[in-house]
Amino acid sequence: MKKNIVLFVLFVLPIVAYLFFASGVNSFTKLPTITPKIADFGNWKSLKGEKVTLNNKITILGFSGTEILKNRGNFFNLNEKIYQRYNGFTDLQFVVVCPLGTEKDAEKILESLGAFTDVSGWHFVFASPEEISVFYDQLHLREKLDKNLGTSNVYIVDKERNLRGRKDKDEYKEGYNTFHPSELSNEMLDDFKIILYEYRAALKKNHNATKEL
Repeated sequence: MKKNIVLFVLFVLPIVAYLFFASGVNSFTKLPTITPKIADFGNWKSLKGEKVTLNNKITILGFSGTEILKNRGNFFNLNEKIYQRYNGFTDLQFVVVCPLGTEKDAEKILESLGAFTDVSGWHFVFASPEEISVFYDQLHLREKLDKNLGTSNVYIVDKERNLRGRKDKDEYKEGYNTFHPSELSNEMLDDFKIILYEYRAALKKNHNATKEL
């Protein structure tokens, strides 16, 4: 009898546990909405003078602040851990909101990233300090921008302009810290995959699955 129990614990139980955990994509079936229907950028322009919109795009949204060059390592972390894995998706964009007057610094960042990455999915858009503060406030986030109008966090915004994250009381997460590569490789990558899974499932259901997603 004892021999059978030992065999069960050693061989059968691990297989059952594996099948149980492998049956789900994640502990989430859908990534919760932190703030619904956030505002779009309006007439803010990118480095190329183009208008960038949040509509119909999965957006990784960041706020550089005035010390963009000082914090350039954060952009390289995000580029390496997330962007380079998924920059082939036409429905995905990385948008950094920057204060007016930092255009040359942003251009240097983009040039540095462009040395080893296709940066067509990166967009730096520019607005006045007042406009940035108003835009950020309507995100209704717990964290505030620093005195330079920046944050090391980035945020996931879906195609309907809903800011997504984790709302569990024991694991609330509205943004992902680009200063820590491990957080990007773990929490952010997990949550980003859920967003992609949601859209893939919707496309498959509607018989419109594409290689882009």
